[in-house]
Amino acid sequence: MSETIQQGKISFINHEKKYAIIEYMNAGKKKNVNGSIDEKQQQKLKEKGLIRKKHHFLVGDVVNFKIKLSDRGDRMIATEMEYKYNTALDVLIDKSRTSNKFIGYLKMVDDKYFVKEIDSYLFFPVPYSPWQLPPTEKELNEQVTFALENTEKKEKITASLFNNAYIPEFNTAVKLSKSKEPVEAEVFKVSPHGVYLNVVADKIQAKMKPEELPDAKPGDKVMVRITYLSKSKIAVEKT
Repeated sequence: MSETIQQGKISFINHEKKYAIIEYMNAGKKKNVNGSIDEKQQQKLKEKGLIRKKHHFLVGDVVNFKIKLSDRGDRMIATEMEYKYNTALDVLIDKSRTSNKFIGYLKMVDDKYFVKEIDSYLFFPVPYSPWQLPPTEKELNEQVTFALENTEKKEKITASLFNNAYIPEFNTAVKLSKSKEPVEAEVFKVSPHGVYLNVVADKIQAKMKPEELPDAKPGDKVMVRITYLSKSKIAVEKT
């Protein structure tokens, strides 16, 4: 394996097969080489100290890498890929600070949702709430409007869709949260780590500390108030 560190730019990513094509210059000539973007492979490289941290690779990423012969010995491949910077991503982050509204296409890769930004072709993961209605097959590959979140940490940037649909029980929980109205919850599970409650039917569930409900048992009814509610988390207190 060559110990020479090369630098190039990712020109294409196949998220399903977990590989990227890197363009780089060698002896004045433009060349291409494939490299793995599999997270498990990155974790192994990190554990060996060959890269500093894992990265969600995007088109336009400038990366350092080394070249070696593949295990089958039929071609050269990139290894020890390490992210350096991405000017296209920086442009989107700067734009998000003044107008955080973008257009892209909704995609699914390995049962996970992504948005491909329409101009840069950058892929951003779309985390879905447990109470959110997943997009239909007809909505995949269609245009969507989204905002960028977690832009202070590039490796954790996600996309938040503007138009989301939720189960009716979540909409009920939103109203209860805003009004601070108490609701009767039912204990469905008790463990040394917590007391688990059905807050709105059996769809919106919350956890309380055992010391907050020391004598609770499954089937008990408890009046609680929702103190915090987001797309993915709920907190309640006993009233």
